[in-house]
Amino acid sequence: MDKIQLGEFIKSLDSDLEIKEGKQFTEVTVMPSKLHSLASQLKEKEETLFDFLDCITGVDYGHDLGVIYHLRSTKYEHMVVLKTRTADRDFPEFDSVSDIWEAADLYEREAFDLLGIRFTDHPDLRRLFLDDSWGFPLRKDYVDNNIITW
Repeated sequence: MDKIQLGEFIKSLDSDLEIKEGKQFTEVTVMPSKLHSLASQLKEKEETLFDFLDCITGVDYGHDLGVIYHLRSTKYEHMVVLKTRTADRDFPEFDSVSDIWEAADLYEREAFDLLGIRFTDHPDLRRLFLDDSWGFPLRKDYVDNNIITW
């Protein structure tokens, strides 16, 4: 299955998806409420079998916060990028995919720790690197109150 066929198949799963054929990957933009369902289908469907989660990246777009998922099928050797975002900067929340790919556990904790993005139904959502005094240092509006002056 080439990138165009992959995009068409994914679009057949949900007509509300936005599909873009990037230079390297097929990019799928999904509403937060449909993220978990789509991720589960992409892993389980025989046509896709996205059994490997390469990475999850939290992103601060300025007005919105988002999450990007890089998925790979080890059987078919194809990749897809899922993107989702929310305008709720005060309580950004997405469904956890750690029940689909175990590797999501630490990636989601990292996005929570550095950007404040919460993942519902995550088995152990707590800070990974920093304590609570830090706030969320990868946000564009972050002000560092922990600067040490010599």
